[in-house]
Amino acid sequence: MSGTVSGRVLKAMGLFGGVRMLQILFGVVRVKLIALWLGPAGVGLFGIFNNAVETVRTLAQLGLSSSSVREIASQPTALHRALIIAVVRRWAWILGLFGAVLMAAGAPMLSRWTFGSSDHTLAYMGLASVIFLLSVNSAGEAILQGLGELRRLAKASVWGAGVGLIVSVPMYYFWGLSSVVPSIIAYAGATCFFTLYFGPRGIRVEHPVSASETLSLGKRFIILGIYMTAADFIAQAMSYVFVAWLNVRGGDSEVGFYQAGYTVVNRYVGLIFAAIATEYYPRLARVAGSAMRLRVFVAHEMRLLLLLLFPAVLFLIALAPYIVNILYDSRFASAVPFITIAMAGVVLRGVSYCMSYVILAKGDGHTFLMTESLSAVAGLALNIVCYRWWGIAGLGVSYTLWYLLYVIIIAWVYCIRYRQALPRRLVLFASLTLCLTVGAIIVASIISPLFLLIPAVISGLLSLRSLRRLLMNKRK
Repeated sequence: MSGTVSGRVLKAMGLFGGVRMLQILFGVVRVKLIALWLGPAGVGLFGIFNNAVETVRTLAQLGLSSSSVREIASQPTALHRALIIAVVRRWAWILGLFGAVLMAAGAPMLSRWTFGSSDHTLAYMGLASVIFLLSVNSAGEAILQGLGELRRLAKASVWGAGVGLIVSVPMYYFWGLSSVVPSIIAYAGATCFFTLYFGPRGIRVEHPVSASETLSLGKRFIILGIYMTAADFIAQAMSYVFVAWLNVRGGDSEVGFYQAGYTVVNRYVGLIFAAIATEYYPRLARVAGSAMRLRVFVAHEMRLLLLLLFPAVLFLIALAPYIVNILYDSRFASAVPFITIAMAGVVLRGVSYCMSYVILAKGDGHTFLMTESLSAVAGLALNIVCYRWWGIAGLGVSYTLWYLLYVIIIAWVYCIRYRQALPRRLVLFASLTLCLTVGAIIVASIISPLFLLIPAVISGLLSLRSLRRLLMNKRK
């Protein structure tokens, strides 16, 4: 079974890894142009506005994009799936409109809190349309993921990102800082259009879905979604509070350095997590009632993820100065120490990642709320303290300490609440990976980052050898 699962995971990762790479390439071009034409202030404004959008969107969507995947994937027949899909779409429109109204109503307050004046009220009001578009888009992606239509989902993602970039580029060049909000709207519109265009075909319900059915059937995933929304809203709010605090204390350039480093660490490295989650989450949800299968899947996923992460982490540590210069420019060199130190946190994130999905697979909303809220508050406190002590570089320390704490929280839930356990050899493997990563960070800081290129190549070859063995088990 290990080989079969590995084959499915690697196939999904190959598909969505390619998609994420293209999206990242489009994003690199986008951020590079923003950095060149708009400067650190433009990067900072994008971070501030996108944080506001994510915060309001998280509150308005009630976790629909995640809870509905679980609901769709677990349906026994095509008719049941068609009915749930119709309900999901209706809830997406309702919640999208609610979020747009919420964003428009809170625009004056957001402008005063973030910038100290009401000068950006119209900008925040314009972002209300983005909330609606993202709600419809998220529901469309959740439907495709729940149905297993991964190729359609991949096409929608690539076309949306590509066209969104093409539409945005002229805005950056001709409008300067005034293009920030219109380009965000245009990008959201492009992604939403192609998600709908590549949506599933031939899905019909036997009868029109009534309002009572929308409420009764939607309640099953909305209740879980409310817990998820509360947790995600707290996390996004803590992130927004920190960005706003950093903007007041250090200025928009410091926000730009932070956003640059955080994007490399959390988004570009996160393509591995995102690619695997597309297949891992629905698969885990289908076996949530079996303790043994959960334990096997989690252990297998963690081993596979660490094999993929370690070479990537070493390459990022070795090439961090060059990556920042390529993605942004030399003015963003202050983000390099943040990226380098945070690589230890990336390894810890991989360990916690595999166990944390068990909470969602079981639909344990209360536990999810508790763990994520505690993590978000701790993350905010660590960010503020470490920035005060060490500046932008201290945020890398904060990122690592944050995920160390998160591993402890999630491991307690996984082992004590769900009575699961990790194999001893896997724990040793994860510990060794973390120690080697910390050693690489020290070497990069004391000697030279380029000194790690040879170990990175060797670890990559060893990881490929291990993955090949897993696939050979599948063939056997």
